Amino acid sequence: MRFSVLGSGSSGNSTILECGSTRILIDAGLSAKQLCLRLDSLGIAPASLSGILLTHEHGDHVRGLKNFLKKHPIPIYATAETAHVVREQEIGEATWKTFEAGQAFALDHLSIKSFSIQHDAVDPVGFVFDSRGLRFGLLSDAGHVTSSMIHHLKDLAALFVEANYDDELLELDTKRPWSIKQRISSRHGHLSNVQVEALLREISHPELLQIVFGHLSSDCNCPKKVTSRFANCLAELGHTGTALHCASQAEVTPWFEIAAPFRLV
Repeated sequence: MRFSVLGSGSSGNSTILECGSTRILIDAGLSAKQLCLRLDSLGIAPASLSGILLTHEHGDHVRGLKNFLKKHPIPIYATAETAHVVREQEIGEATWKTFEAGQAFALDHLSIKSFSIQHDAVDPVGFVFDSRGLRFGLLSDAGHVTSSMIHHLKDLAALFVEANYDDELLELDTKRPWSIKQRISSRHGHLSNVQVEALLREISHPELLQIVFGHLSSDCNCPKKVTSRFANCLAELGHTGTALHCASQAEVTPWFEIAAPFRLV
């Protein structure tokens, strides 16, 4: 199992997960052209996708879906409420596979568990993907950390998690009005570095070998601040084997392999 982040930020989010012959696109917030170009850069033909999973209906997660589906009629997996809202955006003909938040389901070689998160969307979810005991968790766009999130994101081999803003940088930012800052930092907004650190202190363990941070604000956060903070946190916990990476809006990440740690017998 491996994954790559095609792009992550306020202008568009999308991640590809591959397990054997199963290839899943998680969100389609980039333009259809960029989705195809970035998949091609990884050697992935859009027609080979097994499905598209949606975390929620906001534009930066579904913006490219309509035009992408015109050429590539891939089944879409979403909660019933999210599917209803996206359908109203004139997506056109599509094959919908709906599930309830909290439901587990299978897609080819993968077992997928959804779980509810807190965000200002109709029915936002995170996912945990499981292949023969190897677990990859994906948590985007969440206003605060809940006990359910902690429960579902334990015992992972790899994690993608939003780290949207630094509290101090958000407070000092002059581009955003107070109302927007309030929305970002609300319990239905986005996760701060402080909140992500609190989450990692609950779920990190020696076999969590890869963490990718996404949805970083270009004004109110920076990769150096993120990786430095979380490297120090994990070192304090004694988990020095975890690789850290920040995804960006403009570039595709490398493939991240999700594998069990090597142990000497």
